[in-house]
Amino acid sequence: MDSDSLECDFAEYYHIYNIKQLGLRQLSIYAFGLPDDSRIKKLISKQKVSFETYLQAVAVDALQLLVWSKTKDAQHSRNRPKSIAQSLLPKAEVEDDHQNFNSGAEFEKARQKLLKGVVKHD
Repeated sequence: MDSDSLECDFAEYYHIYNIKQLGLRQLSIYAFGLPDDSRIKKLISKQKVSFETYLQAVAVDALQLLVWSKTKDAQHSRNRPKSIAQSLLPKAEVEDDHQNFNSGAEFEKARQKLLKGVVKHD
């Protein structure tokens, strides 16, 4: 976690400039009470901007799409405006779970190993 963000939030919202003087219980109570658009909460939730800013971007996207829908480009499905709101969302972390094999024999060996864990023989 980013202690600088937490210290900045405490200074801004609570006028506490030395968080090390607080006990753990008091620190956690104050941290829990921080607003959703505080630095530390945005960092933890991987948000780039506040919820209000995101809603404004959604409204701009809707307006852009409405204007674009009345153009010749829209009739031919060209030059659709890019979403501002989409660019503000955190990137989805895709887990790469595929495996490559150099030969059919290598594939069969891995396949048999997997099947032994799934199919139980009596």
